[in-house]
Amino acid sequence: MTYKIMVLNTGSTSTKMAVYFDDKKVVQREFEHTKEFLEKYPYMADQLPMRQELADDFMREAVAEYGAFDAIVARGGILPPIHAGGYEINDVMVDYLLNVCAEEHASNVAACIAFELRRKYDIPHAYIYDGISTDELEPVARISGIPDMPRVSVTHCLNMRATAHRAASEMGRAYGDCTFIIAHLGGGISMSLHKKGLIVDVVGDDEGPFSPERAGGQQVIQLIKYLVRKNKTDMRDKLRVMRGDSGLFGYLGTSDARRVEQMIAAGDEKARLVYEAMALQIAKFIANLAASVCGKADAVILTGGLAHSKMLTDEIERRIGFIAPVKLYPGENEMESLAHGAYRILSGSERARVFRYDK
Repeated sequence: MTYKIMVLNTGSTSTKMAVYFDDKKVVQREFEHTKEFLEKYPYMADQLPMRQELADDFMREAVAEYGAFDAIVARGGILPPIHAGGYEINDVMVDYLLNVCAEEHASNVAACIAFELRRKYDIPHAYIYDGISTDELEPVARISGIPDMPRVSVTHCLNMRATAHRAASEMGRAYGDCTFIIAHLGGGISMSLHKKGLIVDVVGDDEGPFSPERAGGQQVIQLIKYLVRKNKTDMRDKLRVMRGDSGLFGYLGTSDARRVEQMIAAGDEKARLVYEAMALQIAKFIANLAASVCGKADAVILTGGLAHSKMLTDEIERRIGFIAPVKLYPGENEMESLAHGAYRILSGSERARVFRYDK
């Protein structure tokens, strides 16, 4: 039996959809959204009807071309801590993402869209897989310094776990026998430490290096003073400062690293300084995770869209090559990772969990 799987990934500037037969891609389409276009949507939830319409159009064409689907799988949003692997999308999850979650993230709308497509097209299953709030932290990694505010795990888990499995396979070893430090370099930058098959420590995109469109970790007192000075009183306005209006975009007016490198090549010293600072911060937080395993890592892995940049990865490797061999896996590989996860569930090698949360 061949399983037909629809894959949906909502990113900060794109909506991607693909059709897979089992674990083989048949067709993929990407709808790009410019920053200027998205400015008319103050909050991520406001984008839901627009992205839902795009997804519905693609789904309708796919059903006409390929017939009924067995499952739809979407990138998971910012949920309470969850396990690695798959979860059935249910009304509890959708309610949480739309009405409870206060954090702005593009992936928050993906499960909502998938849930509606499942209903409309009578698809038997709708899943998320390796959601960004996958949490397997060791107890020592949860201590934040504020007793009633433990650290949480929010990372690009989907791409990082898939890349870790790939790297281990290429090394001729089992994933569970390897220790990897992985940096996902994209619109947001997050990192994770993989040990004995678990993600035991992380650097979230709100505590680590700044990135093309996010502020990363900040000096807390300075940040509080800044938000007061700018009269940012609404929670979502405060989060907008951290996600969307900062990073490369805040300094240089673009979140496109290719454009930044063109600026550097043309002699723009500000662009050179900011880009170098981003590379330095990435390297510093990789070293941060290395301390958790006393520097004993099998590899440092750079993945995500920015890993295509030789200028950036060369500078990072120059600074952290002493820790472990550096391996490059450019691209985000998220569509393939989602499809393969759904296929493992449908074929019976994994089971999907049921999402619940305490109100």
